[in-house]
Amino acid sequence: MIIRNFFNSLLYYFFYAVCLFITFLPMRVQYLFSDLLFLFACYFPGYRKKLVFENLRKAFPEKSEKWIKKTAVAFYRHMCDSIIETFSMMNFGKKDIMNRYRYKNIEVLNRYFEEGKSVVAVFGHYGNWEWLAGLPLVTPLRVLALYKPLKNRHFDRLVISLREKFGLLTVPVKKSFRTLLDYSNRGEQTVTLFLGDQRPAAGRLNYWTTFFNRETPVFTGAEKVAVKLDQPVVFLDIQKAKRGHYVTEIIPLFDKPKLTQPGEITVAHTRLLEKIIMKRPEYWLWSHNRWKYAKNDPE
Repeated sequence: MIIRNFFNSLLYYFFYAVCLFITFLPMRVQYLFSDLLFLFACYFPGYRKKLVFENLRKAFPEKSEKWIKKTAVAFYRHMCDSIIETFSMMNFGKKDIMNRYRYKNIEVLNRYFEEGKSVVAVFGHYGNWEWLAGLPLVTPLRVLALYKPLKNRHFDRLVISLREKFGLLTVPVKKSFRTLLDYSNRGEQTVTLFLGDQRPAAGRLNYWTTFFNRETPVFTGAEKVAVKLDQPVVFLDIQKAKRGHYVTEIIPLFDKPKLTQPGEITVAHTRLLEKIIMKRPEYWLWSHNRWKYAKNDPE
């Protein structure tokens, strides 16, 4: 165990040093590493290629095999860009993140702040969600992001440090409701980021809805928090304007969540994400085993 931990630590620090070196290079040079990574991810040896093609075929059964292949290739290019962009934050300043990641309708969040409200913000594995780390730079609301700790403690610390670089606070999922309740009781206004398309664990398949014509288990955490704490719900539509540049539109969904029916919020943000993916599917995380569980499978 000690030897294995030693080699794991050694591997991590080597990886960290390489990534840090790359981040000192201009972004146009960093993207050359993305192009190299793309060759390995898409062609040899390939990363989850069977799953990616299977997901695309099931989500778009009407599309030709040529379209499926073209979309898969575009997905791998974007995925590799996203990986490079995530680690580029190691050497990002405030000006870098604000120039490359802009917000449309930021006044929506500012209006809720002026009204004394906290907000639930839902988004998907779409575009570049990691650069949402810069959100605290453009809103007076305290930005919280729920996360599931990684098994490797070194990488866990690295990911947290990148996400918290500009003032965001990461909150472990298991402590999320208590943390949000504490903020609410203290009268501190927050905007909490929820990944709405995460796959629930096998023992937590409590709510199902259709997603790309398939029965799909969905987390209801965003809805539960919004209803219990009476926090308006918005959706973050993260669009890639061009390589290395994104625009996130803040779309209001529910101003009065306590007046909604059970499941209404969850279905609404799931349908909206599906609609966004259908327009530009290459920017969603098709390597994610989203449909691992079928509704009739024994848990």
